[in-house]
Amino acid sequence: MDFTYLGRTGLNVSRLCLGTMNFGVNTEEKEAFYIMDAALDAGINFIDTANIYGWGPNAGKTEEIIGRWFAQGGGRREKVVLATKVYGDMHDEFDGPNDIPGLSAYKIRRHLEGSLRRLQTDHIELYQMHHIDRRVRWEEIWPAFERAVQQGKIEYVGSSNFPAWAIAEGQAKAEARNFFGLVCEQHRYNLNGRLPELEVLPAVERYGLGFIPWSPLDGGLLGGNALDPAKGSRSAKNQAAIEKNRSKLEQFAALCKEIGEKEDTVALAWLLANPIVTAPIIGVRTREQLQKSLHAVELTLSQDIMKRLDEIFPGPGGHAPEAYSW
Repeated sequence: MDFTYLGRTGLNVSRLCLGTMNFGVNTEEKEAFYIMDAALDAGINFIDTANIYGWGPNAGKTEEIIGRWFAQGGGRREKVVLATKVYGDMHDEFDGPNDIPGLSAYKIRRHLEGSLRRLQTDHIELYQMHHIDRRVRWEEIWPAFERAVQQGKIEYVGSSNFPAWAIAEGQAKAEARNFFGLVCEQHRYNLNGRLPELEVLPAVERYGLGFIPWSPLDGGLLGGNALDPAKGSRSAKNQAAIEKNRSKLEQFAALCKEIGEKEDTVALAWLLANPIVTAPIIGVRTREQLQKSLHAVELTLSQDIMKRLDEIFPGPGGHAPEAYSW
């Protein structure tokens, strides 16, 4: 496994990040334990989750699974760079009217305490805002995170699904407070969804943030069975998206067959070839999927293949404003 720094920090993370969104939903606890152990054995030290995973009334279930995995000991917690998130509705009756999505100081404090309890740990390496909250000002957000850092409950702050303007505004406000601010942005980005290249990636690069792509296979479209989905699979449920992108997916499949690599491996390798990308999130459901994903770190795509992938999946034309102006 290769490692890289998380943005401008001195923290080293693996080039693949293990996503846990399926744990407790599509993946049973025992299998989740096997996956996390196998990931550690393969050198993956970066695990990402969120307080809402488990979803709806089961929000928090995924963190609880990870907490029970940590509780087995064997240095599991010590070996992991742990990332979780705050923003969503946790269905907490004690929150009352504040049990709504957001980033109030109240919510950051309360939900951090809940995550620490479920995860059975006293600190979180990376605490991420899962979404922007347009109602809450940075003058409220940053002091809440500063207190958590000072208390030793978190070490770094990250964002997820932030537009470029929010990254710029947040960093300016943090700098004015002599606070480190954001260290990374987690964003939907893949071969078939390259809009972040317009403004988000340039902002990430300008401010020295790490970049963590989620949905690197575009919800399964860039996986090996998108064009011939098994009955009842997630790909089958995405039939409209498959038909919309059929021409591109057929060209992609032909290119992958030509070079003797699986589609999902090539899609991950394309992301890893971008120097701005820190670690794509692999949201595997089984150990077999984990093993397939590991090969992407070893695959180097030639300049010719990268050019052909650009032709199949053209981006927005570059950075703003040159992409649409002069």
